[in-house]
Amino acid sequence: MVVSDNAFMAATDTDTQEAYEQLLERNRRLANLGYASMYLNWDQQVMMPDDGAAGRSQQLSALSTTRHELLVDDAVGEWLDTLAEADLDPEQAANVREIRRSYERNVSVPSELAEELTQTAAENQQIWQKAKAEDDFDSFAPRLEKLRGLHRERATHIEPDKSPYEVMYEGGHPYISLATMETIFDTLRSEIPPLVAEIREHGRELADPWEGEYPETNQRALSEAALDFLGYDRERGRLDTAPHPFMAGNQYDARVTTRFKRAEPIDALTATIHEFGHATYELGLRQDAYGTPLGASRGSIHESQSRFWENHIGRTKPFWEVFLPIFKEHIDGHDDLTVQEAHEAVNRIYPNNLIRVEADELTYHMHIILRSEIGRAFVEGDIEADEIPQVWNDKMDEYLGVRPETDSEGCLQDIHWTSGFAAFEGYTLGSVVAAQLNDAIREELDVDSLVRAGEFEPIHEWMTENVHRHGQRYTTPELIEVATGQELSAEPFVDYVREKFETLYDL
Repeated sequence: MVVSDNAFMAATDTDTQEAYEQLLERNRRLANLGYASMYLNWDQQVMMPDDGAAGRSQQLSALSTTRHELLVDDAVGEWLDTLAEADLDPEQAANVREIRRSYERNVSVPSELAEELTQTAAENQQIWQKAKAEDDFDSFAPRLEKLRGLHRERATHIEPDKSPYEVMYEGGHPYISLATMETIFDTLRSEIPPLVAEIREHGRELADPWEGEYPETNQRALSEAALDFLGYDRERGRLDTAPHPFMAGNQYDARVTTRFKRAEPIDALTATIHEFGHATYELGLRQDAYGTPLGASRGSIHESQSRFWENHIGRTKPFWEVFLPIFKEHIDGHDDLTVQEAHEAVNRIYPNNLIRVEADELTYHMHIILRSEIGRAFVEGDIEADEIPQVWNDKMDEYLGVRPETDSEGCLQDIHWTSGFAAFEGYTLGSVVAAQLNDAIREELDVDSLVRAGEFEPIHEWMTENVHRHGQRYTTPELIEVATGQELSAEPFVDYVREKFETLYDL
């Protein structure tokens, strides 16, 4: 039997289309299992009874194992092989690229290892919470050692010729090399400490109006009001409290959390606005692409959205010109507070602050650099778990001139090391990208006038058009350039903080 060239092409096209559709359907199943895990994790941090941890770790482990097995199934490799030389349109090619990357990073990892990692991380959350509450690092240190061993083993399966830390970093920050991140860190190490020292030595005193205690009920009402003011979609979200503020969600359901300090009403407010920024990204994703890479957020970009809304909107004077009456409505004792005082109070730097999530916009990045350096040294075996508290305290002294008195205020304060390492770089990357986005949006919109008018929809629309709707169509550097017209650079952030804080402190 002789098959014509046209018949062969038609058969090939049919095979390609079938492989593509099956690949996408598999990815939708994987995405839904991932979202199920996410909401179980949300429940664990927000409202699960303490004694539910043992069952929850098994539930999350079962979902993780199922996802892993579905991802590395031989059929997925066959579909990807069929599509390797296919003539795909840009959106199809992006979907295949991202699924291929995930497949290749997991296919060599044994299912048993993936399962053990998930179960260990779930167990660690409850152990960490107890250790932090009791200031007992010794009870958590063995968990760190176990987690390191599992992640190092996983990294060896993925890319045995690379350092384990670099493999871990690339898992969470695709397409932006660790060397590029180190260049950004080098810039901030050279720029931020001298600016902080200059402020300490020559800066004027800024307003610090918070006195006494502020009931959590009032602070929660303020956070709810801020979400409504900024345009949070209540039909697709909710506000809760958690030991460590976070956002969990997708384009249909993006939930935010915050936490309250009775003496500091601004902390919960800025945390809420920060998590709102994360939610805007998820809620701005294409609903018609749900379950595919085109309908998924870019992890390395996520923090830019939260930092943009927290810092480039929520800490600006125009924001407080319009939001101050709402603040006074919910927080008693500040009827005479002025816009200038409020603006100064939310932008003060606190070099003596020990807690990352309560850090000011400037010193925050020294907290990130410190964590990244320690995490890398630990993963690479240069230090052991029992050395972390001392190294942590020494670096806090070196970078910020302060030493924690307890491990709860030091190396136990963050939840991130309960599940893995090489995550903190993304926080600084987000601030750097946020500054670039801020420059870009202000070239097209009069952002300050919009904020003064309480009109946030044009800002949402700009971000959706330039960032959210693309999902993972572009690699991270490509998306930054598409959205801002510039390559990734720390310089816009450095220019921004220098201008802002030199003006605030009359330097």
